[in-house]
Amino acid sequence: MSTLAHTMMTAARSADSGLAGSGELDRYPYSEALAGDRAAARPWGGSDSELGRASRRGAASRGRGLHGQLVQQLGQMIVSGDLGADRPLVPEEIGQRFEVSRTVVRESLRVLEAKGLVSARPNVGTRVRPVSDWNLLDPDIIEWRAFGPQRDDQRRELAELRWTIEPLAARLAAGHGREDLQQRLGDMVEIMGHAMGQGDAITFSRADAEFHALLIQAAGNRMLEHLSGIVSAALHVSGGPVTGCDRPGEASLAHHARIVDALASGDSAAAESAMRQLLVVHPDVERVVPAPREH
Repeated sequence: MSTLAHTMMTAARSADSGLAGSGELDRYPYSEALAGDRAAARPWGGSDSELGRASRRGAASRGRGLHGQLVQQLGQMIVSGDLGADRPLVPEEIGQRFEVSRTVVRESLRVLEAKGLVSARPNVGTRVRPVSDWNLLDPDIIEWRAFGPQRDDQRRELAELRWTIEPLAARLAAGHGREDLQQRLGDMVEIMGHAMGQGDAITFSRADAEFHALLIQAAGNRMLEHLSGIVSAALHVSGGPVTGCDRPGEASLAHHARIVDALASGDSAAAESAMRQLLVVHPDVERVVPAPREH
């Protein structure tokens, strides 16, 4: 399991959103199939396995070496319950166990403290905090919970949260008429279609994640936009080795296209309905919310 950004959710979103701007679609191997006079695309470098790892690695942890690894290891141990609440964390013992310097330990504990996982007080030292104190919206904690003993609860809670956030974002986006973002959303759907035809689940999931981040951006609500880190994390952990709304399929692709069409026509109700239909395609959502009624 990789580590996502060690900063808080909003910083992670701005640093590693991966949104494609104008002229940046060459990051997708199927972008040359898009209509118009767009430049020919070059595939991403690296093997499929490398791309899979890269898609789950946060920018703030890239190149951090021992520091990033220690944050991940300690965070996983706390979230899994191996290090229970009120457990003292002695820097010297951590340094010896993981064979890292005091500086690495100190900086790692500061990151975990910012996430609410530990607290440091004079004459008391550093101790693990109870779950009620954790920043459960932090992308790292979302990922650690999703791949730990609490995986079922985490995925259900993420599904419920997405059911609240994304239909609203789709409704708002339809009312803003952002043609630039609508074009980019359409590009993502085309890329997903080509990727599905090629059996390329990695590119499909990457374009899928970008689609949802763009849609929240198009809503024009800055507070809502800050929640896009939650959606991004949910997409990363939702499907095991194949991430995204669903395993690449015609139903998922069709619902994405319906959202784009609704945005283009400014139909807020249709955009919201299409998003709800899309989310129900996902099995995690289907268990916790009813399918929307067709009007």
